Amino acid sequence: MSNGNPGTCIIVGVGPGLGASLARRFASAGHKVAVAARNVDKLASIVGDITGAGGTAKAYACDTTSEADVAALFEAAEADLGAMDVSIYNASGRARGPIADTTLAEFTDAWERCCLGGFLVGREAARRLGPKGAGSILLTGATASMKGFPHSATFAAGKFALRGLAESMARELQPMGVHVAHFNIDGGIGVDEGGEARLRPDAIAETYYQTHMQHRSAWSHSVEVRPWVENF
Repeated sequence: MSNGNPGTCIIVGVGPGLGASLARRFASAGHKVAVAARNVDKLASIVGDITGAGGTAKAYACDTTSEADVAALFEAAEADLGAMDVSIYNASGRARGPIADTTLAEFTDAWERCCLGGFLVGREAARRLGPKGAGSILLTGATASMKGFPHSATFAAGKFALRGLAESMARELQPMGVHVAHFNIDGGIGVDEGGEARLRPDAIAETYYQTHMQHRSAWSHSVEVRPWVENF
């Protein structure tokens, strides 16, 4: 939970689904929001929605697997919007197919986008939040964080690694006052017509925000969200 007024929320890996919902939710609570993706053009409508509603948002191009890009993002976002108090890593990558047909390039790309990017973003956030002893680092996982399914070795390896990274960061940073939480998004994301078999992105975003707002006497680290009709 932040001390005082909301600071800047940096969200890395933003698209029209969960990333956009996260940006809108934190902006509605008074955070200035930095949204980042490889393709900055797709962020214009998200920034427009937030600013049109009276919030503050700015888009940045960032390759999450580039150490220089991630460092530059945090420096630019804080220079433009102010000191950050929330960092959200929402990027991922995968290549579906039999393990025998999976190439080294496919495996490496998925691991880098699922986990290496989470390390680079988490490290930059820790460098800023650790000395202040406040703020949140939130990381998006998936069902694959817990289960390795057939034809999904690249995704499972990356998401398992991200979960381990988050757990290690939590044990190190939470005693310093920095809340680290990993979210298992256990199901497909979307809005069903006439049903609720998928997770609504706005509902997921609300869970992220409420986790950020938890009092440090009752912090959650491992958070699962799934539709009420989902078997698990």
